[in-house]
Amino acid sequence: MIFNNKVYDVLKWTASVLLPALATLILAVGQIWGLADYTVPIGATVAAVATFIGALVGVSSIKYAKLNAGGDDDVEA
Repeated sequence: MIFNNKVYDVLKWTASVLLPALATLILAVGQIWGLADYTVPIGATVAAVATFIGALVGVSSIKYAKLNAGGDDDVEA
């Protein structure tokens, strides 16, 4: 799977900036508002989604680099 530049940039920003910041906000505000029963599961879920998107972006980046370096022609787009 190779993402076009716009999709790649949005996913990379989402995984590296938006979702980690959101997870931190949820954990901090949830504690302040006394929602301790929900903050850890929700924060962990957001962090897991960020990690998953980051992995997809990484795979796309590796495949793109391989194709542009004259690498293996068997790489699927």
